[in-house]
Amino acid sequence: MASRGGPRAAGTDGSDFQHRERVASHYQMSVTLKSEIKKLIYTHVIIWLLLLAQMVVGHLKLLPHDQVAMPYQWEYPYLLSILPSLMGLLSFPRNNISYLVLSMISTGLFSIAPLIYGAMEMFPMAQQLYRHGKAYRFIFGFSAVSVMYLVVVVAAQVHGWQLYYSKKLLDSWFTSTQEKKKK
Repeated sequence: MASRGGPRAAGTDGSDFQHRERVASHYQMSVTLKSEIKKLIYTHVIIWLLLLAQMVVGHLKLLPHDQVAMPYQWEYPYLLSILPSLMGLLSFPRNNISYLVLSMISTGLFSIAPLIYGAMEMFPMAQQLYRHGKAYRFIFGFSAVSVMYLVVVVAAQVHGWQLYYSKKLLDSWFTSTQEKKKK
């Protein structure tokens, strides 16, 4: 091979290196998936902070109850959903498979399960709002059940995509691990 300013090897024009410069596809996929998961985690943190703010304002009575309602029961266990996201972020620097698996399992337990419970808990109030037009809890003039159902839908999508991308990332990491073992 030719040095930077020196002579070229005989019989080459210097462009025969490109096939060696490609990054393996599973490494490219790992970087892309990490980026997508980070975006979802940051979105989750925003949702989490909004719920935390609603809970703090409701419990400390910083605003009247007709502006910010007391939190529903499902919101308390959902506060633990920050732990799987942090565990997922900790798995990225060294491609730690065990942290990522723990993050995926605890996402189901601390994120998805409270959202399912929340949808069931709020269903009678949503039904009453739909049938009779009566709402008893409000968040800045909007029906609290409507606002919280919107939060549940968005959060379920965020966690669903987070699990999907985590599974694909886990598969990518296993591919690279298997290739290292073959060598």
